[in-house]
Amino acid sequence: MHLKVVVHEAEEGGFWAEVPAIPGCATQGDTYEDLLANVHEAVEACLAVEVSPPQAGDHDRIIDIAI
Repeated sequence: MHLKVVVHEAEEGGFWAEVPAIPGCATQGDTYEDLLANVHEAVEACLAVEVSPPQAGDHDRIIDIAI
């Protein structure tokens, strides 16, 4: 899997990054090398979260689409 990561320089020093494809997935690091290690950990943690399956009512439909 390949993901785009947006890396920002923090005003107070160091770096922070966000993964746009995974809402809420962000991390920081004092050095660029720290940031890269933390990004891998953050992505693994974000993808490991259990999400309950959607519940449909009597008049709802749940569909899968491919983009």
